[in-house]
Amino acid sequence: MPADPSSGPADPPSGPAGKTPKPPARSAGSHQHSAAAHAARAAAMSAVEVRRSTRRRKSVTAYREGDRTIVLIPARMSQAEERRWVGVMLDKLAAQESKRHLGDTGLEERAARLSAQYFDGRAKPASVRWVTNQNTRWGSCTPAEGSIRLSHRLQGMPEYVVDYVLLHELAHLLVPGHGPDFWRLLEAYPRTERARGFLEGVVAAEGLPRLPAAREE
Repeated sequence: MPADPSSGPADPPSGPAGKTPKPPARSAGSHQHSAAAHAARAAAMSAVEVRRSTRRRKSVTAYREGDRTIVLIPARMSQAEERRWVGVMLDKLAAQESKRHLGDTGLEERAARLSAQYFDGRAKPASVRWVTNQNTRWGSCTPAEGSIRLSHRLQGMPEYVVDYVLLHELAHLLVPGHGPDFWRLLEAYPRTERARGFLEGVVAAEGLPRLPAAREE
């Protein structure tokens, strides 16, 4: 669960994403972001909290706090500067996280942990790995083989999004289709709707096939 914003430090030391506001040099090519990057940023912006501090004179800092991104800025900044630096810091955090993505072994361990936490360990994949040939789907599962494959395009996305896709494929080891029983399994994961919203943003921006429709209540 996200921590209560009021309980966090008003002006913590600059972390890995700390930066002094000095507009980065931009080449013509730097403005050519992919549709996925735009969608990911749009989804991330909805979970951003900006905290202004009179003690902060120059530096801008961003860090993750649960499912939220906290951006610390000087109180004197204009709204335009705030929007610009929130974007800069989101990009910087995403770049850092993309370098820390799990390997196949870590992915298997993560799947085992999620199965134990949400499915009582009943979903037991024989293999879980990243693949680079899935560009129109986030994950796939072959129940007969017990194999799960996640698209490399998920690397660098928020952890709760990767966990959702893993749980989605783990659920297919228990229920093959997308009927009510399948979606009932995923109700145990509290960030299902947020993760789906993030991925829907990327899907819409890239023109990919929509995610399987969730069960109607």
